Amino acid sequence: MRRPNTGALHILGHDITNAAGQRAARAGIGYLPARFSRAEGMTAGEFVAYAAYYKRTSASAAQSMIRRFDLTEAAGTELALLPPDVRLRAGLAAACVHEPGLVLLDDPFGELCAAAEPWPTGAAGPGRHSLTAAMAELIPVLRALAPTVVVTADATETLTGWCDRLFTLARGRLAEQPTHSATARRGRSPADRRAPAPRGSAGQRGPVGPRGALHPQTVDAMTPRRPARRALPQVSLPQLALPHLSLPQLAKARARPSPAESATGV
Repeated sequence: MRRPNTGALHILGHDITNAAGQRAARAGIGYLPARFSRAEGMTAGEFVAYAAYYKRTSASAAQSMIRRFDLTEAAGTELALLPPDVRLRAGLAAACVHEPGLVLLDDPFGELCAAAEPWPTGAAGPGRHSLTAAMAELIPVLRALAPTVVVTADATETLTGWCDRLFTLARGRLAEQPTHSATARRGRSPADRRAPAPRGSAGQRGPVGPRGALHPQTVDAMTPRRPARRALPQVSLPQLALPHLSLPQLAKARARPSPAESATGV
């Protein structure tokens, strides 16, 4: 955290232009880096307990965080041996052990997304199902960590649909993007209010989903949905008399390919 060159900057109500304000602001911030490899030799319980000691909180607060993030069974296992989703839970417990007012998460789903990448052959990676299930469980946890949670990711698709506000940083420019989340549709995000409606959503049947997508409807195959086509008049063809062939002549006729078959290559 750096002091501003000019003017004043307040974080969590504290003026960080002075040392006392900086210390007070740091005490109310929880931070989790993308990789905490230096702590891989520690168990999950030791990692949370060390974070509680560093943040000057009690050991009972660390135990409470371990139970809150369902880490009781994994508390005695080293972080390097834990699955990516359980290791992320341990990192979140350590970052929030002092109950901060602002939480900064640097690409928390990076390892899960890397495991879900497709194989070079194009087949789906083994972690695609794990990524979907882990994000479905962790997203409500992330939203309840603190009053304000800032999450970064390499791709906007990772954050679309559940963040209240979404920003992209490209070439030094910060731009707000639509999130397509439920809270944004209630008016919390100006970018979602400015975003145009999805094409084809007007005049379509079926309810509109959270992202403006149309839900498929169940159609009875026996119920006609379109007007019946007019029946064509039946045309009777004159019957042609075929010459009577003896067995030797019929064998020769079958052995000779017809011009139509040889032309089409059937």
